[in-house]
Amino acid sequence: MRVVTIPENVQGTGPVLMLNMLKFADRRLYIEEYLPAFNRVMELLGLEAKMELLSDVLASVVADEGEDWDAILIVEYASVEAFLTVAQSDAYREIAEPLRLAALADLKLYMTRRVAL
Repeated sequence: MRVVTIPENVQGTGPVLMLNMLKFADRRLYIEEYLPAFNRVMELLGLEAKMELLSDVLASVVADEGEDWDAILIVEYASVEAFLTVAQSDAYREIAEPLRLAALADLKLYMTRRVAL
């Protein structure tokens, strides 16, 4: 899996939404163990993340061949820095990350920002 660093020009610019494209190895583990572990990490760090949407994918309408996802999850963080604090924390790596790795067969993660319409 290719990991891309976050460019400095997106730092400090307000809330971000993380779009998670999920392919489950073990759906139950993700829902019942990883998500609560993630919430525990957030509490330990004194941060908040708002789960905006967890939705099952019904069909891949426009996608590369073989690109099939089970669900999408959108999580809002107060800032890029808040996301990085969580992602780079020892608490996340020790408590939540092992569960995420066991629960997912594949993952894509996109950092986004709301657009005023």
